[in-house]
Amino acid sequence: MLIGELSSKSGLSRDTIRFYEKQGLIKVGKKDRRDNNYKEYQEDVLETLRTIKRVKNFGFTLNEIADLVGMIAIKEATCNNVSDMIASKVELLDAKILGLIALRNQLVNGVKKCKDCCNPEQPEDNCPILVSDNF
Repeated sequence: MLIGELSSKSGLSRDTIRFYEKQGLIKVGKKDRRDNNYKEYQEDVLETLRTIKRVKNFGFTLNEIADLVGMIAIKEATCNNVSDMIASKVELLDAKILGLIALRNQLVNGVKKCKDCCNPEQPEDNCPILVSDNF
């Protein structure tokens, strides 16, 4: 199939497909070209793109996706290996969530302090949360 059909079937843009090809996530051999030099993508490329899209939605980085695609290619994407990678990803997400909760609390407290200490008589003053380290 040509890149347009591959794009339609995978739900990825042509540019994204070309990017993944340049990154080595999908491969098109020199024999996989038509007489007019257009690339002819095989069905396995479509399956790889679907896998990439699925794994990307799980929050994996491009390098992690490359590792997973490589594991699939050599039949090492066992449940044990994949679950270890997913568990590591969950730990990272938990740390990010804790960081986001702390940031949210800081912002909520900042809003409260702004409302408590800002002088409505002087609306032209800059809010201390933006200009003071002691806030």
